[in-house]
Amino acid sequence: MMQGCYSSFIEALREEAARAVSDLMYIEIIRKIPNLLQVTWLGLNAYLFIDTFLWYNKAESYYYTRVILGSTLAWARASAMCLNFNCMLIILPVCRNFVSLLRGTSMCCRGALRRLLDKNIMFHRLVGYMITLHAAIHIIAHFFNIERYRISQSVEAGELCNILANIGNQSNENFLNPIRSYNKNIVKEMFVSIPGITGFAITLALVLIVTSSTELLRRSFYEVFWYTHNLFIIFFFGLVIHGAGQVVRGQTSQSMLLHNPSYCKDHYYEWGEAAQCPVPQFSGSKPATWKWVVFPLVLYTFERIIRFWRSQQEVVITKVVTHSSGVLEIQMKKIAFVMEPGQYIFLQCPSVSRLEWHPFTLTSAPEEPFFSVHVRAVGDWTQGLLAACGVNQNLSLEPWQLPRLAVDGPYGSAATNVFHYHVSVCIAAGIGVTPFASVLKSVWYKYCSPSNTMGLKKIYFYWLCRDTHSFEWFADLLISLEEQMSVRGKTDFLSYHLFLTGWDENQAAHIAFHYDTDLDVITGLRHKTNFGRPNWNKEFRYIADRHSGTSIGVFFCGPKSLSKVLNSMCRLHSSSDPRGVHFHYNKESF
Repeated sequence: MMQGCYSSFIEALREEAARAVSDLMYIEIIRKIPNLLQVTWLGLNAYLFIDTFLWYNKAESYYYTRVILGSTLAWARASAMCLNFNCMLIILPVCRNFVSLLRGTSMCCRGALRRLLDKNIMFHRLVGYMITLHAAIHIIAHFFNIERYRISQSVEAGELCNILANIGNQSNENFLNPIRSYNKNIVKEMFVSIPGITGFAITLALVLIVTSSTELLRRSFYEVFWYTHNLFIIFFFGLVIHGAGQVVRGQTSQSMLLHNPSYCKDHYYEWGEAAQCPVPQFSGSKPATWKWVVFPLVLYTFERIIRFWRSQQEVVITKVVTHSSGVLEIQMKKIAFVMEPGQYIFLQCPSVSRLEWHPFTLTSAPEEPFFSVHVRAVGDWTQGLLAACGVNQNLSLEPWQLPRLAVDGPYGSAATNVFHYHVSVCIAAGIGVTPFASVLKSVWYKYCSPSNTMGLKKIYFYWLCRDTHSFEWFADLLISLEEQMSVRGKTDFLSYHLFLTGWDENQAAHIAFHYDTDLDVITGLRHKTNFGRPNWNKEFRYIADRHSGTSIGVFFCGPKSLSKVLNSMCRLHSSSDPRGVHFHYNKESF
């Protein structure tokens, strides 16, 4: 009997160990899904490049082309293949309705896959960098090709090169070398050909798009970034017809049956005279780029149609509220507008610009009879919007005097996942608090509702601001939440920590004098405002100790430098034990 109990105990231990190992492997796979997809994408790029390079470097039909061009033929064609692949991918992440559709499906609505969709803009940038790299390789390779085409017309190139270069002079021959004379002006030849004109247009569009997408220019001159990005139309139009000139040529399949390069390359002096070596015939490959990009372009066309249809729907501004720190709250209504907490919209103000659309996080809750955004004057467009609303002249305009607005959205973002965790940590810096305004308002309404079925049990809220004025417009919401939680005996539900990172001597003296009062002198809350920056290591360790064995969602909206710190904290304080605490990092990106 003891033997049987011991065997059962050992078997149970084995099953538990196997289950723990299985859970650990699952967690590690889920964590590494973004990295695995990046590696897969890089691997596909490497495979396409190497496979195409080797094919053009060994294919018998391109033997005579290699005699003139050498290995730069393979470099040009391999980079072109990778350009096609990445140009197919780059449009997909910015099809916002397509991404929102994926987020709504049962397959993509969970954990790691949903967080992966939140990184659509980051993937868009990575693909853009890859396109830039392969475009540079392609351009450099073709510069060598053009020069080698020209040199093949010279005596120094050798007899075989000369013969190949002169094929096409007769009416019954198809040329291999597009440069028909050694003395031809190469620059002129480039700009009178389809590949030359389209190549220049593609390169110019790409340079302008990439340079205007840098962090500094995008933040400082958003309008420049927005306008230059619309050059993608020229980029793709040029890309599709770039290969129509069929400049890079190989031996035709019919010619290969009659003219074997393996034998005839050494008997070029017999070409056209010997039966086994007729003059080889050449042709270019038919353009294939359209096959790669047709689906994304059609999808994006439908995307733009949906956006246009939405932009034509009437938007009524019901209220405009001016807050401190140059922040304007705009409350609006729109027929059939349905939102979730943390989502964002794109706004257009035709009186400021008929072309520009700017993203703003919704600060209202789904339970409210309107939807709202908070706008801070940080650029020409936002300053123009505030002026149109009468903020600069301190005017209180009637609703009919307010500018017309168009709205596209709403779209999902990382903050919409807050309610998918039992414990969530929300961290904001400055105006980055707007996604969490919607979340916290929705929490307040849900707790007021008698049919509260919210799975979220605990929120840690951190807000970092440089000045005291930034707290003012958001403090009323926190006070309401504080009172509601107190009435319902749920004071532990919301733990908020406000950090003031900048202050002057007068403020410090005033704060110190009133520090012992029950309410905070800055916000009017029971919780006191902290000064300086949080010790994130200490904060994460505290949360991990309080919620062992829990999956915790960490949501951040703010600068990239702080994002890197928080991401590393999530990794540092996540347990290697599948039954331990795990922090899942989510960052807002537009």
